[in-house]
Amino acid sequence: MKREKVDVLIIGAGPSGSVAASYLHNAGFSLKVVEKNKFPRFVIGESLIPRCMDHFEAVGLMDCLKAKNFEVKTGARFLQGGKTCEFDFSKKHTEGWDWTWQVPRADFDKTLTDELTKRGVDIAFEKEVTAVEFMNGRSMTTILDKEGSPSQIEADYIIDSSGFGRVLPRLLDLEKPSEIPRHSSIFTHVRDVRRPEGWEGYRITFDIVSRETWFWVIPFSNGYTSIGYVGPTEYLESFEGNSTCRLREMIKLSGHYRDRFEDLPYEFEPRMIKNMAKSAKKLYGDGFVLTGNSAEFLDPVFSSGVAFATESAHLAARMIAQELRGEIVDWEKDYSQYILEGVNVFSSYVKEWYAGNLQKIFFADTENTVIKSQICAVLAGYVWDKTNPFVKNHYRLIGTVAHITDLEKEASAKA
Repeated sequence: MKREKVDVLIIGAGPSGSVAASYLHNAGFSLKVVEKNKFPRFVIGESLIPRCMDHFEAVGLMDCLKAKNFEVKTGARFLQGGKTCEFDFSKKHTEGWDWTWQVPRADFDKTLTDELTKRGVDIAFEKEVTAVEFMNGRSMTTILDKEGSPSQIEADYIIDSSGFGRVLPRLLDLEKPSEIPRHSSIFTHVRDVRRPEGWEGYRITFDIVSRETWFWVIPFSNGYTSIGYVGPTEYLESFEGNSTCRLREMIKLSGHYRDRFEDLPYEFEPRMIKNMAKSAKKLYGDGFVLTGNSAEFLDPVFSSGVAFATESAHLAARMIAQELRGEIVDWEKDYSQYILEGVNVFSSYVKEWYAGNLQKIFFADTENTVIKSQICAVLAGYVWDKTNPFVKNHYRLIGTVAHITDLEKEASAKA
C-alpha cells in the first residue's frame, strides 16, 4: 500500500482547509490536503461576514479572491412585515473590515484551491478518509480513491476541516448534541431575471415570516441568487410534495419577494439539510484539531459559519506551526477556550433570535444607534471584542434590552 509522510494532513479543501494550508505552506511545512469531492462542487454557506477577510488577507489569499469580482456585501437587511432593520458594517462598534462578499461557494472554494495548487500545495481530490490511528505521537490515516484503492498518510498533525462531513467526530466518536434548537433549511439557486436595478437587487436580505421561520435572499454578481428557508424541522416537513413543491409554496409566504421569485425555474432540485446545528465533545486531541463545522455549527441566520471556519483554521495552523518548531502551546486555553468564547457569543444571538428577543430589538419603534453599532460588530464577526457590551454581557444583555423595548412599547400604547 502506498504511504506518504507529511508534517500536517488537512482533511477538507474548503475555506477552512485552504486558510490552514496557505498558512502552513507559507511557513515551510510539508502538508497534504485530502478532499472527498471534486471541485467545483456545490456547498451552502454563501454569505460571508467581515471577520473572515482578516484571515484571507493574513495568509495571502485576498488578491485571487478580489480578482473574481464577487458581489460585495456591506451589511445585511432584515424584514418583518412592514418593518425594516438594516445593518451597515461601516457603522459598527469594533474596528475591522467594513465589507465582505456574497459568493457562489462552488466558484469561491475553487478559486482558493486553484491558487493553492498554483503555489505548489498538494491537494488530492476525490479521496475519502476511512480510518485514522494514532501511535507514537503520529497519526496514520487511510484513504480511498474513487476506484476504491487504499493508501496511507503519516502525519504529525491532522486538521479536520471537512465541514459537514465531520470526519474525525465520526471516526473518533466526538459527536455531541447541539444546544441550538432543531432547525432545518431548504434552498436552491435561481437565475434572477426579475432582479431590480440598484441596491434593492443586490442586497442580502432575511425576510422573517414567523418568529422561527425566515427566508434568505443572497444575490450573486453572476446573475444568480441563492434563495432558501430556515425553520423548525417539523414545520418545513409539513409542506406537501417533493422539495420543489415545498419551496414553491413557501415562497408565497414572503410578501416582499413573492413576485420576484415565484414560478422561476430552479437551477437544481431544492436541497434540504435537517437539524443543522452540530457540536463536538472536544475541539482538539493528541495530534489532531477540529476546525469550522467539524467542530461547531450553530445556524445560518447570522452567516457565522465561514468566519468561524477561517478563524479556527488560522489559529490552529499557527499553533501547530509553533508546536512543530518545538514551542510550548496551550491548546485548551489558547484554542478551545478561545474558539468556544466566540461560539458562545453567537450561540446567545441564535437562541435569542428564535426566542424573539433579538427581533424585538431589531424592529423596535425607536432605534438606539449605540446599541445597533454594538450588535452590528457582532454580526460582522468581531465576537472576541470585550469592549463591546453585547459581547462581554451577551448572555443577559439581549434579554434585558428586549424587556426594556417591551416596556417602552407598552408605555407608548398607553400614551
